[in-house]
Formats: sequence, C-alpha cells, structure tokens
Amino acid sequence: MRKKKYKNIAKQVIQNEIEGLKKLKSSIGFSFEQIIQTILNCKNGKVIVSGVGKSGIISKKWAATFSSTGTPSFFMDASNASHGDMGQINSNDIVILISLSGSSAELKNIIQFCSRNRSIKLIGITSNKNSILYKNSDIKVLIPYVKEAGPGNFVPTASTTNQLALGDAIAIACMMGKKFDKLDFKKYHPSGSLGSKLKTVEDIMLTGNKIPFVKENITMQNALNIISKKGLGVLFVRRNKFTTGILTDGDIKRISQKNLNFHRLKINSVMKKNPISVEKDTLAAKALEIMNTNRITSLCVHSGKRKKLTIGIIHIHNILNANIS
Repeated sequence: MRKKKYKNIAKQVIQNEIEGLKKLKSSIGFSFEQIIQTILNCKNGKVIVSGVGKSGIISKKWAATFSSTGTPSFFMDASNASHGDMGQINSNDIVILISLSGSSAELKNIIQFCSRNRSIKLIGITSNKNSILYKNSDIKVLIPYVKEAGPGNFVPTASTTNQLALGDAIAIACMMGKKFDKLDFKKYHPSGSLGSKLKTVEDIMLTGNKIPFVKENITMQNALNIISKKGLGVLFVRRNKFTTGILTDGDIKRISQKNLNFHRLKINSVMKKNPISVEKDTLAAKALEIMNTNRITSLCVHSGKRKKLTIGIIHIHNILNANIS
C-alpha cells in the first residue's frame, strides 16, 4: 500500500472520530448537569470509576483526571470487584460505570451492590438504553452510538474517544465548580516538567539572611564589601523595613568610572529607586519573563498589596536552577 494511502486512512479515522464527537456534543444535556451537581455535593465520599475492556482503560483515565483536578477518585477493576474489591465502596460514594453495551457480565454484581445501598449514587455511562446498567442507574447518561473507524465497524475507536472526551468534560466542569486553580493543581503535580512550570516565586525565592539587604546611609565602600560577600551581584536598599532601592554590580562599575569620590558616596544617592516587585504567588516562569523584558536579573517578592515590604528575592539563577524556562 502506498504511503499516500496510509495518510488518507489516518485522515479518515480522525474524521470519523470528529463526527462522533459532534454527536456527543449535541447529546450533552440535563444528565450532565446532574453528574456535576452530584459530584460537587459529594463531601464525605469519593468517586469510583469502573469499566470492562477498552471502557476499563478509559475508566482509569477518568479516575486519574478527576484526582488531579480536585475530585478524589480511583479506578476499580470490574473483574476483581466480585472477589472482594467491592469492599472499597462505602456509603456516600459515587460509582461511575462505563460500558458501551451496558450489559457486561462483570458489571452486574457492582450494579446490584450499589442498588442495595441507596446512599451510593450509581452513574451509568452507556450507549444502550435497554441495558441493565441504564435501567438501574440513578443518573443515566446515554452516549450516542457512533460509527467506529476502520472496516467492519467493530474496533472500539470513535466510541472510546467519546468516552474519553466525556470524562474530560466532567472533570473540567467539576474543577471549575470547585474553583480549583493553578495553585491547587500544582500541589498534585510537584514533579517533572509540569511541576516546574507551576512553581511560584515563593517556592524558590531567597529569604531571611540570604537577602542582601543594606541601609540607605551606607557608603559605596561598605556596599562593595557586602556585595562581594553575598555573591549575588545585587544589593537591596531599605529604610525602616521597607525596600526603597536596588543596586547591582553593573551599576557600581558604571558609577565608579564617572566619579572620583566613588567610595565616599552614600548608596541612596546612586541606587535605582522603586525596584520591581512581584507577588509571592506569581509563577516563576512569569518572573523570568519580567526579568527578560526589563533586562534585569533580580526581583523583590511581596505578599498581597504590601509591595514595599520585601519578604524574599528571586534571582535569575534560582529560576534556571529550578529548570524553568
């Protein structure tokens, strides 16, 4: 088969799944609203997701996405549920079962278990309105039948794409309903490239004695000694605990070349006033952008609206050492 034909097959598969997603989008209605409200009202329970075969794999993705966006959740293997794993289901939990046919034998015992305990909410995700799952669910979600990709209409493709998209839609809706923001998201993703992108300046800033603070009335001779000792190439000037200026080693070199009495100058007469300060929850990547735009290597860090009260500083070396770009 020519490569061109393979490319055409790929385009046809994707188009097939796009058509399926269009049907799913049109089918979203009141049952979706019910799911979101039920999950948001679940204060003392958790969300358990299960399925069989390809739907089981999609169930794992649902549970993982829920958990990472603020909805406590885990996947329960449907085959093992009848051999003790149903002990994981407690009162006030929500059980979501995903099944194209809604009649998989492995799901029947789970359905019966949930039906006996009315404090457990059962949400059925299926394409079969006549199935045992649909008929016995507290919240019934009917995913439209779609044509699967490839010859014969039997390989789970468009149908599983729809299941995946529906889970993402539920997770994001719940996330927004809980006002789960980037700082909450960061707590669950501390490692890897995603964790680095979500680091705030508070995570990597220098604090306490590591900040090269100096008083306004010191001479440049003293400033030289301190900047050499601290090793950051910058000094932060303050008066009565409030930051009033900044002086870099580059500034010192330029001043020394222009003034014969350089060492006797007071630092407040040559410092740059009102240094840029960022709020402690600012993303470190944003801080790097600010540095690059202003061609500087350090920023003050403050909390809330108290911009003059520096609680930390962030140097470009802190950002680069944290693998943030």
